[in-house]
Amino acid sequence: MKVMDASELYDPEFRKLIKSKKQTVIIPVGSLEQHGAHLPITTDSDIVTEIASRLAKKCGFIVFPTINYGVSFEHAPLINASITSDAFIEFLRDILRSLIENKIKSVVILNGHGGNRDALDTVLQVDSGEGTLILPEEYWEDERLEVRYYSYWDFFTSTEFDHAGFVETSIMLAISDKVKMKKAKKGLATKDLTEKEKRRIRKLISKRGGFPKVAKNGVWGDPTGATKKDGEKLLAEIVRNLTEACQYPLTD
Repeated sequence: MKVMDASELYDPEFRKLIKSKKQTVIIPVGSLEQHGAHLPITTDSDIVTEIASRLAKKCGFIVFPTINYGVSFEHAPLINASITSDAFIEFLRDILRSLIENKIKSVVILNGHGGNRDALDTVLQVDSGEGTLILPEEYWEDERLEVRYYSYWDFFTSTEFDHAGFVETSIMLAISDKVKMKKAKKGLATKDLTEKEKRRIRKLISKRGGFPKVAKNGVWGDPTGATKKDGEKLLAEIVRNLTEACQYPLTD
């Protein structure tokens, strides 16, 4: 199935697609922030863009351009180009309102950056991790907009997620030629930590400037063993599980 990319759609064609059947739009959301010395600062956006494209192809969805800026203040003073949670919330809400006015009835928001999660929860008024929801009633008049919200790392179980570690580096090797493996170095290791210690670290890195306090080189995990083959396996698992999730009807 061909990917229906918004960059290749024109107004008459788009309106015809919307009119012919209920169309789902995917909005990928990433960030612009440091990912160690070996990955580009666009890593989150690059990964979520690729996953969104593959998911759109599998499901026949329309993929919109990625929102490349997110809430990344936790990485300061390491490089980040961030927007505030309030700005992020209003920006995304305006997009959803506009989609309602344009007769779109179904949206998948695919998140690629952990720092966006609280803001996305606020936009959609759900607790973190809910995944599937219907936008609150204030957002529509005669029509109902169904919104599915997923963070892609919730859709693989083969390994523990990281930041610029094995997972992200492997996926980037599979989709990009920008990885500098000679500069890849091990960062914060959590494998042998207790769940209590991991929770403490997650709480710390959620605060402004918290990430470099626990991962000085900007890496959570160990990227040195990452391979392109591992990245393709992870992508296949993520897209397969996301495709399955998107088949289930939304619940009120």
